[in-house]
Amino acid sequence: MPRPDLDVLVAGGGFAGLTLAVALRQALGQSFAVAVADPGLGRTAAGDDERASAIVASVRRLFETLGVWNEVADEAQPILDMAVTDSRLGDAVRPTFLTFAGEVEPGEPFAHMIENRILVAALTTKARQLGVDLRSAAVTEFTLATGADDAPADYYSIDAQLSDGEAVSARLLVAADGARSTIRGKAGIATHGWNYGQSAIVVNVAHERDHQGRAEEHFLPAGPFAILPLKGNRSSIVWTEATAEAERIMAMPDAEFNAELEQRFKLHLGAIEVIGKRRAHPLGFFVARAFIAERIALVGDAAHLIHPIAGQGLNMGLKDVAALAEVVVDAARLGLDPGALDVLERYQRWRRFDTMAMGVATDGLNRLFSNRSDVLRFVRDVGLGLVDRLPALKRLFIREAAGLVGEVPKLLRGEAL
Repeated sequence: MPRPDLDVLVAGGGFAGLTLAVALRQALGQSFAVAVADPGLGRTAAGDDERASAIVASVRRLFETLGVWNEVADEAQPILDMAVTDSRLGDAVRPTFLTFAGEVEPGEPFAHMIENRILVAALTTKARQLGVDLRSAAVTEFTLATGADDAPADYYSIDAQLSDGEAVSARLLVAADGARSTIRGKAGIATHGWNYGQSAIVVNVAHERDHQGRAEEHFLPAGPFAILPLKGNRSSIVWTEATAEAERIMAMPDAEFNAELEQRFKLHLGAIEVIGKRRAHPLGFFVARAFIAERIALVGDAAHLIHPIAGQGLNMGLKDVAALAEVVVDAARLGLDPGALDVLERYQRWRRFDTMAMGVATDGLNRLFSNRSDVLRFVRDVGLGLVDRLPALKRLFIREAAGLVGEVPKLLRGEAL
């Protein structure tokens, strides 16, 4: 049986898929064949994605190690401070119960905000420079090819059919194709979880005054309303509402929508103006029952989807990438098959417990804050106030949010593979 065309085929050309391809190619060189298949390759980089993401310190270290961060650093806004409030929609004053200084180490902000299109474009460019095979097609079908009984293990593969009619074989197929993952479904991997009956309205705004790098999380009865600073006098809004209310708000004419937004944003940064499109995304908590199958690994939203209340969804996906890259590189350097089940089981052990723990934490936070109970409001406000008075605990929370607690993969520590 001939050797597979590829060592790794990545289905999905977003943050997770491109980052994994770059990490593997950079660590293992030209002899390690990596391809990324996604029909949308190039479109996001062209500027049709106006969303922005919070990149925590550990993930920034990953991008620095891969030689990507220097290309985008001038467009990234450091989060220098964060304030947490708890109030009702009509309250004239929003008391601040908790603040965080924005550094995990002196001179190192715990997070940056950056527009998705900028970072995806830089990752795409880096992948091309490293010789990653970028294919503008989707993986539509796949079958396991075990070969003859006496074939060496290295020759076992997974055969994939692409939407452009081509067929390729690989030793490992990575599902980085999002929450509705085709790969996960065809592999028969079930998910468990639930919908929250909430949607996140995402929109960018311009404002008169400088935000000074300050992020704000306003806990309102319907859910969190986050103001996240972008470069210039701009911010990204992540606004949680009950799904029916979100649909009503999204259907409003511009003037009415702006009035609803202003009621929550307030005028501390002067007059505000919506820039770009409004988007709404249903919210839920879902985790795959397994992160691996025979010759398959799931990363990012294909493996898990959590509430955005802590801003950890993207960063959890890139932690998957860092762990899987380390596992695959270690195996390849030892001459082992990077798609073998025992190799993939190491990845699953590393990531699944951490994912469940973060999912449970964000689920609990959402249930604690997204309600109208005066009793729960009193309890949580007392808790926030106590945390605000305990600097050591605040530092621990910052390091946890920055992805620097626990068994941290090398790339997230800023170490090359």
